[in-house]
Amino acid sequence: MPSAQSLRVRAVVEEQVTPAFKGLSDVAALRQLWEVLAARSTPVPDEVKWEPVTAGQVACEWVHGPTNRGARAVVFLHGGCYVFGSAATYRELIGRLSIAAGLWVLAPDYRLAPEHPFPAAVDDALAAYRWLLGTGIEPGRVVIAGDSAGGGLALATLLALRDAGDRLPAAAVLLSPWTDLTCSGDSYASRAESDPLFTREALVTLAAHYLAGADPTSVLASPIYADLKGLPPLLVHVGSDEVLLDDATQLAERARAAGLDVELTVWDGMWHEFQRFAGRGVIEAQESIDLIGSFIKKRVG
Repeated sequence: MPSAQSLRVRAVVEEQVTPAFKGLSDVAALRQLWEVLAARSTPVPDEVKWEPVTAGQVACEWVHGPTNRGARAVVFLHGGCYVFGSAATYRELIGRLSIAAGLWVLAPDYRLAPEHPFPAAVDDALAAYRWLLGTGIEPGRVVIAGDSAGGGLALATLLALRDAGDRLPAAAVLLSPWTDLTCSGDSYASRAESDPLFTREALVTLAAHYLAGADPTSVLASPIYADLKGLPPLLVHVGSDEVLLDDATQLAERARAAGLDVELTVWDGMWHEFQRFAGRGVIEAQESIDLIGSFIKKRVG
C-alpha cells in the first residue's frame, strides 16, 4: 500500500507534470521542459557538493556527501531517454545516493542523441569507467548505476566491458532500467493509464532518435536481448505503475536464468524515478535509496 505522502506527491505530479510531459517526444521541447522541472525539484541537500572533472575526455561531475573520496566509487549514468538530462539535473538524487553509500559518485555527461546517436552513450560510459580505473581504483571497489535510460546504459556498459575483456565492477544498480528499445513488454499496454510520465508511442519515437537506424534489438541498445552470463550482481528497483515494469522484471528473470545474483524490488504504487522525491518526504523513495546504499556498501567492502 503506497504511503499517504507518496499519494499526495503523486497527485501533484499528475496535476503539474503529467499534462505537459506525458506523451511528449519532441527533443527540443523535452529538453526545455526537463530543465524547468529540474529547477523546480527538491533542492540538493546542503551537505552534497559537486565538482567538474574530465574522465577519458568525457565531461563529468564528482558528486559527494560529507566523506573523503577514498579508493571506492560509484559511476552513475543519468536518465533522459538518451536525448535529455544531465549530471546537473540529477544532482539531488545522485547526492542522496552518495550519502546512503558513503561514496563519491562519478556522473558522466555522456553525449546525447540525436546529435550523437548510438553507440555514443556507450562509448562515453566506457571511457569514464576506464578512466576511473586508471586513477588506481580497483574494479572490485566500483559499482555502476543508472536510472531509466541510464539503467539500460549501465547494463550495456557491463556487456561491452565483458566482451572487451575488461575487468568488471563489483555490481550494478538499475533503477527503472529501459532495457528494451523495441518497447514490446506487456506493461507498455497494461500500465499505459497508471504511468504518469511515459507512453509507448513517445518512447518508440525517442528510441528512434537514439538508434538512428540501428537495430533496436542490438544488445548494446537493448541489453535485455543479450547473453548476460558473467555479469556481476544486479540490484533492480522499479515502480509497479510504470510502463517500464516489464523491462525490469523480464531482465531480472533472464539474469537469474543466466546464473546472476539478482535482487529485484517492485515498489507498489510507485511511478517512474520515484526516488527523486525523497526530499519531498516520500517514504518509499528514501527506503529505496537506503537499500541501494546498503547494497553498494556490501558489494564494495
